Amino acid sequence: MDLDGLLIDSEPIYRSAWQSAATDLGYELSDDLYLTLIGLSDRDSEGVLRQAFGSEFPLAQFRGLWPVRWRRQVEVSGIPVKPGLWDFLKVIEKRRLPAAVATSSDAEQAGMSLHAAGLSQRFSCIVTGDLVPNGKPAPDIFLEAARRLGFPPGHCIVLEDSEAGILAAAAAGMPALMIPDLKRPSARTTALAYRIFASLKEAGEFVERTFDA
Repeated sequence: MDLDGLLIDSEPIYRSAWQSAATDLGYELSDDLYLTLIGLSDRDSEGVLRQAFGSEFPLAQFRGLWPVRWRRQVEVSGIPVKPGLWDFLKVIEKRRLPAAVATSSDAEQAGMSLHAAGLSQRFSCIVTGDLVPNGKPAPDIFLEAARRLGFPPGHCIVLEDSEAGILAAAAAGMPALMIPDLKRPSARTTALAYRIFASLKEAGEFVERTFDA
């Protein structure tokens, strides 16, 4: 399952950090442009910014600025979890279902996020974007999570909030439950998702019904 925007309410923190860093460098990173970055790895997001702002965009400076802003906000305010998370975790733990985090964030960011949200010890394994060759929407990260869990991809269920994540799950051959966050699902995403829910609590109830059937 994804991390940012799915398990934890971290996308507003990332958006604030990226937008303020861009502003300091003389560029406007609009909300609409930021929405296109959701679910992508840092590397792929940087490519989108280069395409939007041109080759003169000071990428090295931006790369140094935004993580400082992000860490500062996390250290001061922490990271809230998404509604229904604890209910969902109770379902999978009651059923003894192994669960992996598969996030586009790198290992340092993911580790800090999980710690800040009190989730460090709740998952069987954590696969981060810096551990696979290609980020979402490529299937690499979910295939690696399935390998580490010891299950064929078709026997796994993905939980995602982003279009990139749903595309990655489809490419991996895994059914995906979607709980949208900042960006509403497109027609393409809606068609690919197995189910779309308003919260993790609803997703947990669906998983429980499925195993009770």
